[in-house]
Amino acid sequence: MTLLTRRALTTAALAGTLLPAMGRAAAARKPIVIAHRGASGLRPEHTQLAYDLAIDQGCDFIEPDLVPTKDGHLIVRHENEIGGTTDVASRPEFAGRKATRTVDGQSLTGWFAEDFTLAEIKTLRARERLPQLRPANVRYDGQAPLLTFDEVVAIAKAGSRRAGRTIGVYPELKHPRYFASIGLPTEDRLVARLKAHDLDSATAPVFVQCFEVGPLQTLRGKTRARLVQLTASEGGPADRSDLTYAAMTSAEGLKAVALYADGLGPEKTQVIPQDADRLLPATSLVADAHAAGLVVHPWTVRAENYFLPAGLRRGDASAADYPAQAGDVEAVFKALYAAGVDGLFSDFPGLAVAARG
Repeated sequence: MTLLTRRALTTAALAGTLLPAMGRAAAARKPIVIAHRGASGLRPEHTQLAYDLAIDQGCDFIEPDLVPTKDGHLIVRHENEIGGTTDVASRPEFAGRKATRTVDGQSLTGWFAEDFTLAEIKTLRARERLPQLRPANVRYDGQAPLLTFDEVVAIAKAGSRRAGRTIGVYPELKHPRYFASIGLPTEDRLVARLKAHDLDSATAPVFVQCFEVGPLQTLRGKTRARLVQLTASEGGPADRSDLTYAAMTSAEGLKAVALYADGLGPEKTQVIPQDADRLLPATSLVADAHAAGLVVHPWTVRAENYFLPAGLRRGDASAADYPAQAGDVEAVFKALYAAGVDGLFSDFPGLAVAARG
């Protein structure tokens, strides 16, 4: 048994998720901090640089987004379009791979992971996705190779040994309906990797998340790992035109979600709404989800003024870099924790840990 699995019960207890039925009591437990793509506010996302920093800052889980390569390996990128997060556009040998694809109804032009073998992907290097908001991260451009899911699990295990506590993984399946349509379904691939890493249990330090419904329902029959239905403040799952996220997060809708999922990952404004100026009182979503037996892990808390309401922005509003300056993000963390969430996603896990207290 590995260190990662020996301490799984401790991590599960922190998450309040030893059993789905314990969701009602989860608010009384210490909420987990999920490093969103690593410490992505401080290092280029989905790199070992970002994950190692997040672990050093005290996070409980690291999050990899998963897309497949041409030869079926699960790699870690926010989207299958990799032109915005790698140096592929500057690589003349790949100029002919530029293409236009329609993914979940959106037309995108760039370079796509599914057109590259893993060996080719491994020649690329990561770069900052939001250079205007995170200019300090640009100095790390070109330093980090792209990772596989297996490598992120290895980072979590190494981080567990280094930190003396369990670091879990929180993978997201990106666009599974689209990948299935091009002959690269991802559900079975992920299940195989979970089993290979001894993560196929309800007490393992892992959550699997997705915005779509069908893939989670499929996974429910293939793995015992905990599953999380992601939702947003607008729209609905790409694979269910008959559903909206608003309906899914109603008291009745949450009961339906609980038939196949262990948790809910709502957009943070579904828990703590905000207008242009300030945060608003909490909704009933956490209580409703707990009543359905679901834990609640909202996404994503970011520190930059750009992502905060006007009343929480700090610094010189006339400065050119005002949107990139840090605002009073502690107020957002505190409001979410006070609402009883069981954990949260942040690009700044160190700040999330500090606010948790």
